[in-house]
Amino acid sequence: MHRFAAFVILATLPALGADYAPRRDLDAGRYLKALGDAEAVLRAEPGDALAWAAKSQALTALVRLPEAGEAAQKAMTLKPGLADALLARGLVRGGVAVQQRNLSSLRQIGDAMDDLKAATQADPTLVTAWMTLGLAYEQVPGILGGSTRRALECAQSLRKVDAPRGDLLQGTVLAMEGKWQQALPCFQRALAEAPGDPEVIYGYLDALGTRETRKALGDAEQKRLQALEAMRLLPAARNRARPLTAICDALLDADRADDAWRIAEQALPSTDSPSMLRLQLGKIAARSGRHLEPGLAMLDQVLREPLEGGTGGYGSAHWRRGQILQRLGRKDEARAAAQAALRIDPKDNKAARLLKELS
Repeated sequence: MHRFAAFVILATLPALGADYAPRRDLDAGRYLKALGDAEAVLRAEPGDALAWAAKSQALTALVRLPEAGEAAQKAMTLKPGLADALLARGLVRGGVAVQQRNLSSLRQIGDAMDDLKAATQADPTLVTAWMTLGLAYEQVPGILGGSTRRALECAQSLRKVDAPRGDLLQGTVLAMEGKWQQALPCFQRALAEAPGDPEVIYGYLDALGTRETRKALGDAEQKRLQALEAMRLLPAARNRARPLTAICDALLDADRADDAWRIAEQALPSTDSPSMLRLQLGKIAARSGRHLEPGLAMLDQVLREPLEGGTGGYGSAHWRRGQILQRLGRKDEARAAAQAALRIDPKDNKAARLLKELS
């Protein structure tokens, strides 16, 4: 990581400064790049609140929450009303609440939503704040302020700033409510308006694969649509890892693991995020029971290199590695992999379940 960050600093420092604008990379999920750029700016100007906020957001996506919290606090101290700083602190608080999974997390959720609301008020053009706030309204209990109506209001506000993302949020909320037929036109508009947007492709396929959509469509029809839509959207995804992971997940769900493996493997040499696709190849192997040795090798490499954000972090890699080792009959190594995942997140239910299976 230090070698990578140093390279980014040296390579990008002349291009940053007055024109520094990290939102594009953060919105596109280029968290390692956003982190490197932020550190380059801070090396030259330690008092840049926007760079601290961007650093915090990138670190949250990389599941480095203590560091993210420190960076967010630094941004808030330097410029308390900065929308990007409020968003950064809200994302950290939400991430901590998810990790804690106890009563004390309730306060963190409330504080996170307050920060997200303040961020949208400070800058109504902040796309990530609207997306995150809308999803939070849909997911948190009503006693904490959750409301489908408010989630859809966020989608309407976002549509004024970024129509495809507003449609994506509306479709996602409706899909979470089990209203697939109402959600579908929203996704179709978003895909028509922004056919190459990685987040739109990812969000649509992710919603198509949910339990709520399965209840609405039935198992067979859901799988048929997942396979059909994954292949239809493959050309638009090009070599970008995030939409490709959604395409591979859809094919996995549709019982086409070999197609998923082939697509990820072929894209690997030219993708924008090799670590993300290597993790995906490990996931395909772990879930399908096929390509086990190559999948294990991919995960071993993931654990040796910087891992892009939005992937579940290194804990996810250790857990998938444990699943493959279990399938290979290497129980001691599988147990060690599950324990490694639990050291990263002691409340990782999936790793705990795997460890229990191996005991």
